Amino acid sequence: MTRKLQSTINKISPVLAIAAILILWQSLSSAGIVPKYMLPSPLDVVSAFIKDFPLLMMHAETTLTEAFLGMAAGTALGFVIAVLMDRFHLFYKSVYPIIVLTQTVPTVAIAPLLVLWMGYGILPKITLIVIITFFPVTVSLLEGFRSADPDALNLLKAMGANRLQCFTHIKLPSALGQFFSGMKISASYSVVGAVVSEWLGGFAGLGVYMTRVRKSYSFDKMFAVIFFISLISLMLMLLVSYVRKAVMPWEKTEKGQN
Repeated sequence: MTRKLQSTINKISPVLAIAAILILWQSLSSAGIVPKYMLPSPLDVVSAFIKDFPLLMMHAETTLTEAFLGMAAGTALGFVIAVLMDRFHLFYKSVYPIIVLTQTVPTVAIAPLLVLWMGYGILPKITLIVIITFFPVTVSLLEGFRSADPDALNLLKAMGANRLQCFTHIKLPSALGQFFSGMKISASYSVVGAVVSEWLGGFAGLGVYMTRVRKSYSFDKMFAVIFFISLISLMLMLLVSYVRKAVMPWEKTEKGQN
């Protein structure tokens, strides 16, 4: 009974914490302690979200298209680089510092250059998302490849397996957990990267919408789009978790046995 109660508390505690923050936020706004032009109330934000929902969905379609294309390209690039770094030690020594260096440059510093070089179309946005998303996938996959059981690899080699068979049957399955962990990070980064790139130029997208409402001082709409972007990122992360469960059904069996 105690364990069941603890499980229930663990499930509802995040909801209670969010509800407490919203109640406090609404109270401060309703009492006039914080001016609405500085911090609109949750009810104002919800009202703005409902009012502009069709427009938000139109812009979200553009942002999600950019995010999915950039994330797909970033994942493919990260996979190829991780495989090459695992296979060739010289390639790892040469490329890994460059990969780390790409992540030290602020996104807002790269975006204007990409717009200058590639224009205001979709290409600079996808390029920026690729730069942001490939790193978590690369690092997580590389760690997964190197965490493969050496005894299992030696056994397969003793049985006459080639490198591809060792990779397919041992290294890749052992790296799937880390891969999906990196994909979760990349999923949230992809939306943020798309929005940041849209700030600097574009004709549609949630970043463009955010820039327009900011210039008109519509802070209720600003908060609405911020929460909408957070919701999209959360849904993408949940989608990755769902795909992970579908691809790795043995994880559920192992947890049940434990």
